[in-house]
Amino acid sequence: MSPDPDDLTALTPGHFLIGQPLTVIPEPSLILINQNRLSRWQLTQQLFQHFWKRWNVEYLTTLQQRFKWKERGRNLQVGDLVLVKEDNFPPAQWKMARIILLHPGADNLVRVVTVKTQHGEMKRPIVKLCPLVSSDE
Repeated sequence: MSPDPDDLTALTPGHFLIGQPLTVIPEPSLILINQNRLSRWQLTQQLFQHFWKRWNVEYLTTLQQRFKWKERGRNLQVGDLVLVKEDNFPPAQWKMARIILLHPGADNLVRVVTVKTQHGEMKRPIVKLCPLVSSDE
């Protein structure tokens, strides 16, 4: 969304819902509650939670596809923008990060990287990262 390499913003579900990134306070899950028991605000929160769950399950899994044993894919590169996936985190709580250091294995394939977030640096396995934008795009 920006030509600045240090900018950690990308297109999110919030851009489709309200035209800007989502900044929300975590709410209790309302997905399994019948709609006739919810207030108007809770109905909007339930819709938001359904949208987040679909985005998480359907779209993010397409970004994480690994084609094991069939073909060799592109290694992550320094400068790639990624989403740091945290299991069971509420909507809008996953961190955006930029890869700053690669840790390739003996076979020269990258399986662990060091990423820079707004809150510092951390080392993460690539299975917990969703690449959003590569550095050469």
